[in-house]
Amino acid sequence: MYLFLSMIATIDLVLASSTAPKALAVLLVHAHEIAYTVCLIQMFFIHAFSSMESGALVAMALDCCVAICHLLHHSTILHPGVIGHIGMAVLMQGLLLLIPFPILLQKLIFFQTTIIGHAYCEHMAVVKLACSETTVNRTYGLTVALLVIGLDVLAIGVSYAHILQAVLKVPGNEARLKAFSTCGSHVCVILVFYVPGMFSFLTHCFGHHVPHHVHVLLTTLYLLMPPELNPLVYGVNSADPPASAQGVYTKGLI
Repeated sequence: MYLFLSMIATIDLVLASSTAPKALAVLLVHAHEIAYTVCLIQMFFIHAFSSMESGALVAMALDCCVAICHLLHHSTILHPGVIGHIGMAVLMQGLLLLIPFPILLQKLIFFQTTIIGHAYCEHMAVVKLACSETTVNRTYGLTVALLVIGLDVLAIGVSYAHILQAVLKVPGNEARLKAFSTCGSHVCVILVFYVPGMFSFLTHCFGHHVPHHVHVLLTTLYLLMPPELNPLVYGVNSADPPASAQGVYTKGLI
């Protein structure tokens, strides 16, 4: 669990470092200008590491599932070698899927002066500024979003379906509550990460009547809230996981 937490902490640090400085500069000293190359670099880091965090949440859902459903084999199934391969897969997913974003954007033609209606460079917001054909950019962006969000949410859903099935077999309400609280922090982080992200994505595609300031606020919170809340959520709910978890899961197996 702590290996996965360190993975998420590293991703959150990069996301916050990519977003917060420029957002604060815009809000505090009205430094609204950003170079085109810097904008592309910021956009790549934001989207790539958002994809990595989604993959890390899937990995933690798998960890919870194995810990509850196969406690006695947990260290055998998720040994350090497997965790290393999972981490590498999460890293490669973010890099390979998002590298085409800045490459495709460099082929577009923009007006001399452009204004992005966000506190950071977001892919679809930059695409909308182009005065040339953007069908390829929009299609690829939509495909990546549906692929990452769809498959990751499906994997998390399947994991928690197995968790729910196993927990309901545990005798006693107290044991069930302890088992649910073990993964409660993960569920909170999932909601904080996916709900604003899905709202932002759907607003870009279909939400033409959503007030712009609401969209900007939620897209900014989507990137800044998880790095702020994750340490608090995991710190409160994972202060002493091994002993309590061991007791709950052993009862269930017996």
